[in-house]
Amino acid sequence: MVDTIIGAAVKIRKSGNSNILTVPKEIKPRAQTYQVFQGRDGMIVYVPTHQNPFKDKNWVAAHHNMIQPEEIGGPLLGTELSD
Repeated sequence: MVDTIIGAAVKIRKSGNSNILTVPKEIKPRAQTYQVFQGRDGMIVYVPTHQNPFKDKNWVAAHHNMIQPEEIGGPLLGTELSD
């Protein structure tokens, strides 16, 4: 589901060395932190940050050497897995 607010305009405010864009109250943020990008055309885009499970040592340790069964069934030939 995509929530769209048409015509919502915000002004940039200065706070020290930072610029602040206020989020309108109609927008309900779903994340606590965001990465921000600016395109060549000047568009500013905020993307929610997500933790990469492949960089989480606990997740990697819990899933190390897990083998997924073949989708088509049958035994493995032994050459599918690298050492």
